[in-house]
Amino acid sequence: MTVVNASIEIAVAPDVVFATILDPNRLADWVTIHRSVKVKSANPTAEGSEMDQVLSLHGLSVTIHWTLTSVQAPTEAQWHGRGPAGSRAAIRYCLSGPAEGPTRFDYANEFTAPGGPIGKAASRVVVGPASAREANRSLAKLKALLEH
Repeated sequence: MTVVNASIEIAVAPDVVFATILDPNRLADWVTIHRSVKVKSANPTAEGSEMDQVLSLHGLSVTIHWTLTSVQAPTEAQWHGRGPAGSRAAIRYCLSGPAEGPTRFDYANEFTAPGGPIGKAASRVVVGPASAREANRSLAKLKALLEH
């Protein structure tokens, strides 16, 4: 399993950040590896909602099927994803700060590669550094989007 953690402070209220990060139609505005999304639920911000997201990973298009497994607006959301060849991911968004802001956004992503121990070792070497770099770039892009 590869774990990526990233954090940023954004000078807006937590409810504004939360509404943006939970809106599947806003993913293109801030997630650097996002390519497209197909929402499969009537209320995409409700617990149990599902979507298929296409990401660009190392130049390859990869589709992840996400389920929103926990929502505690405006402070926390958790997604569980299934990808190709049995890969899995879990993403957790945690927001904290006063109601008027600023907001601290803590992002965590756990990725389990297919291929047993060899796949997991390769994931830590290949996926880990790129994932951390893209997570930090995405949070910086979100900050710029919401603060301007």
